[in-house]
Amino acid sequence: MSRLKLFPFDKRGLDLLEKDHFGHNWPVVYLLAGKKEMYVGETIDAVQRSKSHLANLERQRLNKLYLVCDEEFHKSAALDVESSLIEYISADGKYVLQNGNKGLRNHDYFDRQRYKAKFELLWDELRAEGLAIQTLPTLRNSDLFKYSPYKALTIEQYEVAEAVVKKLQNQAQYKSIILGKPGTGKTILAVYLAKYLLSELPDSQNLQVGLVVPMVSLRKTLKKVFKFAAGLHPKMVIGPADVVKSKYDILIVDEAHRLKQRRNITNFASFDNTNKKLGLKSHNDELDWILHSARKVVLMYDPQQSVRPSDIAPTRLESINAETYTLQTQMRVEGGDEYIESVRNFFEGSNKMKFSISGQYDLRIYKHIKAFINDIKIRDREIGLSRMVAGYAWDWVTRKYPDLFDIHIEDSKLRWNSVAHDWVNSKNAINEVGCIHTVQGYDLNYVGVIIGPELKYNSETRQLFIDPKAYKDANGYRGVSDLNELKQYILNIYKTLLTRGIKGTYLYVVDEELRKHLAQFFALKFFDEA
Repeated sequence: MSRLKLFPFDKRGLDLLEKDHFGHNWPVVYLLAGKKEMYVGETIDAVQRSKSHLANLERQRLNKLYLVCDEEFHKSAALDVESSLIEYISADGKYVLQNGNKGLRNHDYFDRQRYKAKFELLWDELRAEGLAIQTLPTLRNSDLFKYSPYKALTIEQYEVAEAVVKKLQNQAQYKSIILGKPGTGKTILAVYLAKYLLSELPDSQNLQVGLVVPMVSLRKTLKKVFKFAAGLHPKMVIGPADVVKSKYDILIVDEAHRLKQRRNITNFASFDNTNKKLGLKSHNDELDWILHSARKVVLMYDPQQSVRPSDIAPTRLESINAETYTLQTQMRVEGGDEYIESVRNFFEGSNKMKFSISGQYDLRIYKHIKAFINDIKIRDREIGLSRMVAGYAWDWVTRKYPDLFDIHIEDSKLRWNSVAHDWVNSKNAINEVGCIHTVQGYDLNYVGVIIGPELKYNSETRQLFIDPKAYKDANGYRGVSDLNELKQYILNIYKTLLTRGIKGTYLYVVDEELRKHLAQFFALKFFDEA
């Protein structure tokens, strides 16, 4: 079992540590704590490492040394505990970490699950000592944890980050696109890069770095994350139009598939004014704004998450001749790559009926809406962060008449999300239905997806088709004359919605033929009839 030992972080503490069994030649994790700041590290020589830290002016603001000791520690376990402590302490809010985020990697090793169980007990001890406030389950559901700049990267993410940083350092001008399907950690990598560039590079204090987030809701969430991370500031998280307000060395763009072109937007005058400020023509787009405002640009991109005609086309990204990297490893959904690929296959019209879920992913389909609603609410009470979402197939009546209902299915009545920003964490979210714009870029524990009447299935032709009259997003269909284009946006919406749930996805489908086809494809029985 891991034990926590306390020493003064001074010369006297070094003398005591010198006599301790774990002071030399044993892997340990340590926490240096002050009034508001903390540093977390690991070493095989606690005495020598402590001497080095005492010579560091920044560390001299800290006065207590906590040693995490365990007879069963080895290097891999110590590194894992160190990175876990950094992740959770940074999200907990009790302390601001002095750590940079260089080298935090997520790797497997023998008997790792046993050390993870030990970590749960260690965290309880930290809370008892007043070194942490919140429980681990609470932290895991928090945005500060999910988007922490201290996230331990997968080997794949780390290799991409390392390659990109090297180019950013050595080239006067640079463009790269990091491709990744849902759940491959594009946002995590974007936040990590911002922190790394501003804390680990020489002369980083003179570097102008911005994180561009096209979607307002996710932008506000990431501003909150930057507020509590040392070396970062909420002002660094900006919208596409904000890039004209300053000259940047590096711009990192998350969800680049949601950058806008001058098509089907709500404010043409504002769009044109931004183009004029940059000396561009009216046909130029938000990608042009970014390329004109920074010498170096990194774009996180998934062409299959483009959901409106105002989103820039994949060909537009191809035209900038950027260096391309691809994230393959799916990190969000416990159903694994198999589930993600199967969702994409289904909506792309594959008639292959073979499907098996890796792990214990909870995938269900319902015949009746009431049971669907009830089970999502049960999951939310049990684990939190479980929400209902839907395609945009119902008029938003409650915008004008908040006492009425938007969605009527069978004998159930539901309302669209009552808040546009941070709806996932809002007070009444469990009783509402979120649209695509409230959840794109977010993780949920369980997602309940209502597939509306705008998407149907023809069992004779074995084809998905759309009913454009049932699609209610005016900004999604206005000016779109090609039904295949509209169909692709609708399919992309559902591909995105069905890949939000970490632990499970619950499905209700309005169209009966599509409901049967979906159940058959995923080899599911209707859960409320089992």
